[in-house]
This record gives sequence, structure tokens and C-alpha cells, in this order.
Amino acid sequence: MKEYKLKFELVPDGCWYTNLRSALPPAVWDKVRRDAYARASGKCTVCGRKTARLEAHERWSYDEKNAVQKLETVIALCKNCHEVTHISRTQLVGRGGEAMEWFMKVNACTQMDFHEALGAANEEHKRRNKIDNWTTDISWLKDRLENI
Repeated sequence: MKEYKLKFELVPDGCWYTNLRSALPPAVWDKVRRDAYARASGKCTVCGRKTARLEAHERWSYDEKNAVQKLETVIALCKNCHEVTHISRTQLVGRGGEAMEWFMKVNACTQMDFHEALGAANEEHKRRNKIDNWTTDISWLKDRLENI
């Protein structure tokens, strides 16, 4: 499987709605997202495109053996990259075609590559959905807040 700079990040169903924006007081979330924007210097962290409007995106890792969803960082993405990252939602709102085109442009790949990568992401998602009771580790946030 090829490694792409723009990837699909499918969250296990049991971890849906585990996000910082809804869990943190608005002032703290604002501090975290603004820190991500400042680190990005006005550019999308993935595609490098300069844009006036960035969106904060939480990057999680999954330890399937120990059922731990761990926050790794919060990054700044352009709208197009963010839509690809959350491809399932993007398809539900009718922007799947645009997301596919953006994935192919950023990754310089074919439609076949897109479908192969999406299939692999769906298999990973299916496997992770077999795990019950994920624990959430947001220790990154504590460390980051001390530095901003």
C-alpha cells in the first residue's frame, strides 16, 4: 500500500463525538486551535496551500491491543484537506466527488489509487470497530497547554 500525505482518518464508531471542541471549555479550545494555526503559518499542514481560513483537526493514534485512542496533535487544515480526512461525512453531505479529486491532486495519484486507499481505510475502520470500550488519552493536550 502506498503512503500518502493526505489520508483518510476514520474514527472507530465507539469514539465518535470524542473530540476536543465539544469536550473543552470554548476558551481552551480556542487557545488550542489558534496555536495550531500559528504553527502552520497560514498554510494547510498537509497540502501547503496558503489560505485565509484554516480548520483545526485532531490527529489520533489507535493502540488496538490496549484499546487506547490517543491524541497526537492538533493541526491546521484547509477545508478541502479536512473534507478528505473526514471522507465518510463528506460523502454524506454530497461532496464525495470533490474530495476524491482533491485527494488525487494532493497525492498525485489515480482514481484507482483513491479507491484502494479508501478500501484500506474502511478495512482498518472495520477492524477497530470490533474493539469495545476505547479509552481516550489526551495527555498531549496537557503538555501543549503548558507551552502556549
